[in-house]
Amino acid sequence: MRAGADPEVSQMANNLLTINMITREAIRLFTNSNLFIQNVDRQYDDQYAVEGAKIGSALRIRLPNDYVVTDGPGASVQDTNEQNTTLTLATQRHVDTGFTTAQRTLQLDDFSQRVLAPKVNVLAGNVAKTVMLAVGESICNYRSNVDGSNNIISPTKTQFLEAGAILDDNSAPLMGTMGDRKVVNDPWTDARLVDGLAGQFNPSARISQQYEYGTMKQALGFSFFRDQTVIKHTSGSFTAGTINGAGQTGTQINTNAITGTLLLGDVITIAGVVAVNRVTKGSTGMSRQFVITQNAANGATQINIYPAIVPQSGGQDVQYQTVVSSPADTAAITLASKANEVYRKSIAYAPEAITLVTADLWMPPKNGVIEAARHAMNGVSMRHVAAYQIGTDQAVDRLDVLFGQLAIRPEWGVVVADKI
Repeated sequence: MRAGADPEVSQMANNLLTINMITREAIRLFTNSNLFIQNVDRQYDDQYAVEGAKIGSALRIRLPNDYVVTDGPGASVQDTNEQNTTLTLATQRHVDTGFTTAQRTLQLDDFSQRVLAPKVNVLAGNVAKTVMLAVGESICNYRSNVDGSNNIISPTKTQFLEAGAILDDNSAPLMGTMGDRKVVNDPWTDARLVDGLAGQFNPSARISQQYEYGTMKQALGFSFFRDQTVIKHTSGSFTAGTINGAGQTGTQINTNAITGTLLLGDVITIAGVVAVNRVTKGSTGMSRQFVITQNAANGATQINIYPAIVPQSGGQDVQYQTVVSSPADTAAITLASKANEVYRKSIAYAPEAITLVTADLWMPPKNGVIEAARHAMNGVSMRHVAAYQIGTDQAVDRLDVLFGQLAIRPEWGVVVADKI
């Protein structure tokens, strides 16, 4: 301390929270405040670390390659037909507040609890909601428990066991880089399951605290948790439709004019179109389910679906095969749920099916008035900018996240429907 300096002023300066400290704490809170964000594949893209990313920046992501097996000693060389998809950094979300210099002199724990935690909680929840909405309408597999009138009722262990079998058929990993398979439930679905599956959940010493507080439970080949961002889906008004033309393949299917609407996220089957195991290419004996990827109006004559219809060729297995054979002409299309039905879309999934990518936003220059910091941690990049306002003795600040999300492997997820 220099001669003549006021010791009280020096002590305050030493205790003042820096923007770097606050930003690091904000990222820690962000990645720990939402279970859904914790249980998807999070990636930080450092290719934008120098100049900063912008809304609309696109990342090309390679998908896993697929091959077929040849019988006998003779070589049958096949090409590697690499597939990829594009993830766009389409969303910038932020929370803007002001805090006084007095608040900046708090201990970090106090400041985190009183100021940062509420801000970051709503930011993380908003990001999770955005990801959940996009992913929930992309999943192409569906299971439900219904009553005698075909109305959706609360799921039982059967639906989750079947979801596990569907993931197996689609070659989803049992244990991946992010651990085991997950189920994210709407809170009401989770509450019903805790009662109905109490004997199945394992309250071992390792997870006893999670079990007691209802945040994570393990059973039936999944880790279960709840999140209020689980979407509520309304099915289209579709009641009838048929295929127009035999032998169709791909993700756009010609139909005779459909009766009623098909909405983004609806799941359908096509008569006679049987799914294959994605590893063995053998028939599962089960109808292949497809998700509608674009709204189709009443009377539409083309529908957009995922996955693509990829049948055998000349009776032989092919790469990326999804079905045994293409639909026949006039094959009937069936909606998985009832028309106009509203239900909760809980999701059973392998974490690698869903990717959340963040990138570094542009940093404003530091000129003595503006403070700015940017950090990446646990797969999340966050920017924090604050400007001092002398009239109110406040630092007006904003926390920003630039992100994009994608269901890279929608077949590695299963919608488990629940009643409203």
